[in-house]
Amino acid sequence: MGWQLRLQGVGNASAVELGSAMATIERDGAPWLTIDCGGEGLTAYLAHYGEAPRALFVTHTHLDHVGGFERLFVENYFDPVRRGRVRLYVPAKLVALLHQRVGDYPNALAEGGANFWDAFQVIPVGDAFWHDGVRLEVFPARHHWPDSAFGLRLHGSLVWTGDTRPIPEVLAKFADAGEVIAHDCALHGNPSHSGIEDLEREYPRELLDRCVLYHYASGEDGAALAARGYRIVRPGEALALNEPTAPRSNR
Repeated sequence: MGWQLRLQGVGNASAVELGSAMATIERDGAPWLTIDCGGEGLTAYLAHYGEAPRALFVTHTHLDHVGGFERLFVENYFDPVRRGRVRLYVPAKLVALLHQRVGDYPNALAEGGANFWDAFQVIPVGDAFWHDGVRLEVFPARHHWPDSAFGLRLHGSLVWTGDTRPIPEVLAKFADAGEVIAHDCALHGNPSHSGIEDLEREYPRELLDRCVLYHYASGEDGAALAARGYRIVRPGEALALNEPTAPRSNR
C-alpha cells in the first residue's frame, strides 16, 4: 500500500465541524507518525484506528494542536504496555512551552505519584530526527512569534508546513524534491496564517501546484478555495504519497 497522509482534521481553531488540524503519516496502511494532537483530531484518530497514537510530532503549542494530550496521558499512563513508550518528538525550543501548556499541573493524578511525562517518551529534536529508521527534517514556520512553530519534511514524500504565513525561502530549501506540500491556507489571511492571495503572491506556480490546503475556516471557505482551482483536503481523507527518499538506517 505504500505511504499515505490521512487527515484527522483540517480546520482552524474555530472550525470545530472540520476538526482541529492534525494528520497521520501511514506506512502500508498502518499509522506511522502523527502530527499534533488536538481534541477533535484525537477523537477522529481513535474512531479510525481504534487505538491512540504511538508516535507524534508537535508543530507548536496552541491548544487546537495539543489539547488532546490530557486524554492521551490517561490512555498511556494506565496501560502498562504503552506507559513511557509513546514517542513524542518535540522541537527543543518548544519543550518548555509544551510543558507550560499541558504538563505543568500540580498533580497529574489526584492520588499523586505520577508525573505527566511519565506517560510518554519525550524526545527533544533539532533540525532533524530519526523515527523508525527514517530521517525527518524540521524547519521553522512563521506563526505568531519566532521559534514558536515548526514544520516537518519527509524527503521526497511530504512537507507539512504547520500553522504559518508564507515561507518561500524555507520551502525553496525544504520542498525541493517533488513533495506533496500540506499548507496552512484560509480564504483570507491574517498576521498568523496564510490566505490564498498571500500564497499566490509569494509562491511560484510549480510550488502552488503541489500544495494541498488545510486550516481553512469553514466548509464554505474550503469550497471557495477549491473553486479557485486549488486542492483542499477534508477530514478523513487520505492522500497518496511518493516513496520517501530520506536517508534510512540499516540498524
